[in-house]
Amino acid sequence: MTTLFIVLAAYLIGSIPFGYLLARFWKGIDIRQYGSGNIGATNVWRTLGKGPGMLVLLLDMLKGVSAVLLAKQLENADLTLLAAALAVMMGHSWPVWLGFKGGKIIATGAGAMLAVAPAPLLMSLLVFVLTLGLSRYVSLSSILGAVSLPFWIFAFNYNAKYLFFAIMVAAFAVFKHWPNIKRLVTGTEFKIGGKKS
Repeated sequence: MTTLFIVLAAYLIGSIPFGYLLARFWKGIDIRQYGSGNIGATNVWRTLGKGPGMLVLLLDMLKGVSAVLLAKQLENADLTLLAAALAVMMGHSWPVWLGFKGGKIIATGAGAMLAVAPAPLLMSLLVFVLTLGLSRYVSLSSILGAVSLPFWIFAFNYNAKYLFFAIMVAAFAVFKHWPNIKRLVTGTEFKIGGKKS
């Protein structure tokens, strides 16, 4: 029963659409009608500027951290922590408050992984930063960072449950970025420093 409560709470935490809410309060706009149509930090940054984008990034990461910390407080077991981490990502991606149409999992997932497996996360963030510096594509950087996560989980000797979880996260990230992958292939993907849509 406790695990079910934790998973539900994590999903609802993930469902808080900070990007949508900030755009509404900041500029009175529906962020889903601008740029990529996504409620995440990258689209907020692109549409409203660096400050709002960074704020949404931090708030979305905080969702992931808080969901896992809640699980640690109530039932500190591997499967419960991983279930909470997955649930908060699902909430961010399919928020109940926005008709189950949300953002990608990267910021919220990074927050969850910070609480679950900090060392592998930091290595994945290094992959993200290096890729972003070379390509200026946030989407490509996010994909490669997420795809590298299972390798780092394995390298840091986490058990099989964590490895399976990391593979799920990597697959989920690729799935959520499929439209971006298509735009990368066609050369129409947004670059940091490029013109706003």
